[in-house]
Amino acid sequence: MLTRQVVPLIARLSLLLFAGLLAGCARGLPPLDHGPVLAVSSVADSFTTDQRRMHLDPESRLSAFGLLDTGRDAFVVRSALIETASQRIDAQYYIWNDDASGRYLAGRLVAAADRGVQVRLLLDDINVAGKESLFAMMEAHPAISIRIFNPSPSRKGVGRWLSFITDFDRINRRMHNKTFVVDGNVGITGGRNIGDEYFDEHLELNFRDRDVMVLGPLAGAMTDNFEAYWQSPWSYPLGQLYELPESERAGDRLSGLSRATTEPLPFTAPVPQGRNQAESLLAGWFADMVKAEAELVFDPPPEDLEAPADKPRNTAKALFDLIESARKEILIESAYLILADEQLNGLDNLGNHGLKVAAITNSLATNDLVTNHSGYARWRREMLEQGFDLYELRPDAPGCKRWVANEQACDKGVVSLHSKAVVFDRETLFIGSFNVNLRSIYLNGETVLVIRSPQLARAVAEDIERAMAPENSWRVSLNEQGSLVWQSRDGEVYQEPESGFWRRAASRMLSWLSIEKYL
Repeated sequence: MLTRQVVPLIARLSLLLFAGLLAGCARGLPPLDHGPVLAVSSVADSFTTDQRRMHLDPESRLSAFGLLDTGRDAFVVRSALIETASQRIDAQYYIWNDDASGRYLAGRLVAAADRGVQVRLLLDDINVAGKESLFAMMEAHPAISIRIFNPSPSRKGVGRWLSFITDFDRINRRMHNKTFVVDGNVGITGGRNIGDEYFDEHLELNFRDRDVMVLGPLAGAMTDNFEAYWQSPWSYPLGQLYELPESERAGDRLSGLSRATTEPLPFTAPVPQGRNQAESLLAGWFADMVKAEAELVFDPPPEDLEAPADKPRNTAKALFDLIESARKEILIESAYLILADEQLNGLDNLGNHGLKVAAITNSLATNDLVTNHSGYARWRREMLEQGFDLYELRPDAPGCKRWVANEQACDKGVVSLHSKAVVFDRETLFIGSFNVNLRSIYLNGETVLVIRSPQLARAVAEDIERAMAPENSWRVSLNEQGSLVWQSRDGEVYQEPESGFWRRAASRMLSWLSIEKYL
């Protein structure tokens, strides 16, 4: 039997060993020098170049924009752009799933690389685990390069998870930017990652999301965004993190991945088969795009990942400037909505200035992350007292059949909000990867478009208002007794609707913690 003296000694030794283990995990990878930066410009001779010349005056600063409002459109347009690429594809994503749509787009990128297109894929490390084999196979292609932003030194097992605790400040600096640029002429940015649930192809959970396709000069600005992260000393070549397959074995697997994209496909979306179909489809999109003045704003990667993240980043500053200049109305659509004292104080006395602020976000029933909902719930009352009109999405919203181009998925599953847009006075549209929350303000890298187009701003504003309608959302308010009330066409309820006891309890307990900056 252990004596009383031995037990405390073993406990102390165990703590020392555990602390040593944590300290080892806390050491991040050293910064990399990628060498001289090569100039990148738009491609002089391609289908997208012809479309740019056809639809835009080369002397004008305007770009042209098209809203990708359904996941089906977003998937089909990306597929078509890959088919028409002549020289270069740069894709930057927070999440790229190894599912049907993720593998299909990966396979078409391989097919593009086979015909000589240079493909660069930049991924945030936080969601790479479990998908390494797909990316390692792609990296083995001589025309495909993949880098991982801010990787954990431990690639799997307990060490990887411990690094999230021991290296907390660095790990929380994520690349949430999402851009897809073809030949420097056409780009897509917005809220969508790559995966079935973003493209209306999931049978249980589909995200209501929104992207913007851009033709013209701002596609070059998206390339600048991509290059800033590609050349970052915190972006690591995949081959330095994972063992790549042998060339002969990789060649067979790459050919199989590419061939699988020409066989009968499991999608409800009619993806274009071949270059001619792709060009015909895109020509229709380009003809309908709206020309407007706009700017692209992005947050560059931090020089020091462990430096205090206590100042708003570029995209947040752009949003605050637009808020200050708003005259009548601000409409907010944000998957995660978390504003604390500092932000709310900047919106003090909204009603006295005649400025209406209405926001729609996820309810507890539709939020894919209870933790994120708890951060919103912590500040929900303060937002209401500040004069916000708050709406929370219903999981059974009939609007699903308007937003998700897969009626079967709407009937069988749940719709969740993932889009991120703010409309100012129905004149200016702020849209991209930026959630109106503390993480996007202080920690993440984000990319947004500020588009000065009443036509596009009104279209998004009307869609937000449809989402706020009683059949699609609950309106949250304070009754005369100061209690929270959820109102819909079905009446009033006094607790988080359509959510079970344990989910409500988890959200309530988490809301007691001051962790909203990291949600």
